[in-house]
Amino acid sequence: MKNLVLVFLLLITARAVAQTNVYTTANAHAHNDYQHEPPLLAAYNNKFGSVEADVYLSDDVVFVAHGEGDVANHKTLEDLYIKPLLAYIKSNNGYVYEDTTRSLILMLDVKSEGAATLSKIVDLLSQYPDITQCKSLMILVSGNKPVSSSYVSYPSFIWFDGLLSNRYSKEELTRIAILSDNLREYTTWKGAGDPPAKDWLALQKAVAKGHDLGKKVRFWNTPDNEEGWQKILELGVDYIDTYSIKSLAEYLKKNAPPKISK
Repeated sequence: MKNLVLVFLLLITARAVAQTNVYTTANAHAHNDYQHEPPLLAAYNNKFGSVEADVYLSDDVVFVAHGEGDVANHKTLEDLYIKPLLAYIKSNNGYVYEDTTRSLILMLDVKSEGAATLSKIVDLLSQYPDITQCKSLMILVSGNKPVSSSYVSYPSFIWFDGLLSNRYSKEELTRIAILSDNLREYTTWKGAGDPPAKDWLALQKAVAKGHDLGKKVRFWNTPDNEEGWQKILELGVDYIDTYSIKSLAEYLKKNAPPKISK
């Protein structure tokens, strides 16, 4: 009986500790942020924890673009994200946000050839030491990445977005900050009602796998509405994808449950 009581108390204590971290906009990920006008501003003003931009290498310039057809817009990574972030960092004495407890991920979803594009990104960022040395800003590479065995060869200011469904070596995992996956690989659920039980179990196992590896977890192609957000939060993921920046920010301020720490 004493052992059962002890186990019960330990579980209660663990649950209380786990629920001390609540969901906020620090857990929000602005999917395709560059499609907002102007880019970055809405997510930044709502103190999002992550913003995503598609990038494409053309004529030795890194453009914010989904493909070659968008290059004609002449929107460069440097102009849309690097220079604005640099201004924020300088105005906040070396931090990306005025609130120094807040951090930001700049996720670069590479759409052109991975190794060549990343090489140019490294060259570009190396011109901005205030960016690369900012401890509250992470540069995270997603999309067309170089082979995972090469991750450790890149500068320490470059991090990688891994796939939950992949297996990585211990060395590769040291350069992976987030493990992500396509929700549609697990379920056809679109956000209304509950996902099928077997799909929910598969999702729970995937999240547990990422957390057991000590990594943050994110899904893309998630329902972008309140019912969908609620279920994604119940899974215990660390970043919630959205295109609806203002709506998710308001939802998190009013309704978000405690985040279960791992």
